[in-house]
Amino acid sequence: MTTVPALAPAPLAETLPEPVARPRIFSGIQPSGIVHLGNDLGAIRNYVRLQFEYEAIYCIVDYHALTSTHDGDLLRSRTREMAASLLALGLDPERCTLFVQSHRPEVTELAWLLATVTPVSWLERTPTYKEKKELQADDVNHGLLTYPVLQAADIVIYKASLVPVGKDQAAHLELSREIVRAFNARYGETFPEPQAVFTQAPTVLGTDGVRKMSKSVGNTIDVLAPPEVIRKQVMSMVTDTQRILRTDPGRPEVCNVCQLQPNFGDDYESLWEGERTARTGCVDMKKVLSDRIIARYADARERFLGLMAEPNRVDEILAAGAERIRPIAETTMAEVREKMGLR
Repeated sequence: MTTVPALAPAPLAETLPEPVARPRIFSGIQPSGIVHLGNDLGAIRNYVRLQFEYEAIYCIVDYHALTSTHDGDLLRSRTREMAASLLALGLDPERCTLFVQSHRPEVTELAWLLATVTPVSWLERTPTYKEKKELQADDVNHGLLTYPVLQAADIVIYKASLVPVGKDQAAHLELSREIVRAFNARYGETFPEPQAVFTQAPTVLGTDGVRKMSKSVGNTIDVLAPPEVIRKQVMSMVTDTQRILRTDPGRPEVCNVCQLQPNFGDDYESLWEGERTARTGCVDMKKVLSDRIIARYADARERFLGLMAEPNRVDEILAAGAERIRPIAETTMAEVREKMGLR
């Protein structure tokens, strides 16, 4: 029988230190449905870690999704799936705020107000706008152009001073900073300029080995899917295209399967050496990787299925998150309206 140690006596109230306010961070994620491996390695693992270090606000950006998703039922289901995925992978609603962007509609008012200080030329030059114009040439809607303004509003309405990004994404944050500077210059110091919190966020290539893992491209490994689905996706991965025969030595530095191995075990150098010496083949590496992915995400998969079986529970968590940050949004908007002459 284990003896539970007694708790230390509580200190007198007057001896308690003042609580230290943690810096506030904000990050948004598209409601693309059930998460894939790129989502987790590139963002969600950092979200989980940062919730212990900062006052973390995480938003599922359904307004942003409307620039490419025009099916209401699909958007609703993808939003809930993303929320359940985030919770299953470790976001704790007691340690962070998780909510849906449209549940705090004040942000759309702020986006319009920020648009009045944002030159069109700033938006037209953004790489993401140019990329989106190519990807959905038959649906170049106004939302694609003003997407960065809404991004800026997302961050500053909660007076977040920090935004977790990979170093390759730092340029995307700069436009938000420019918009903040333009507003503050015209109406007085109102918003903090958001600073980047650089995180170890690798660019995860998809199963094609060429493009970034993305559902829109169809090259994902869906880590919360049934094991047979994960296995099929991993076995379809493109490896070293110059390794034609099983007896040919491999190049783990360019093999996408090998490059993912360090995320799932400390023995990756031994695995890589097996490839270099042709002791193992590409099929062997795929089997190892699929087994490890399935094992790593087994508990999260069970949690996800449990959450999806209780949709009301997921909805309640999201509603509580939106309500928790309502006072921040309302206070910010009262200040902005007063400064702009709207009240």
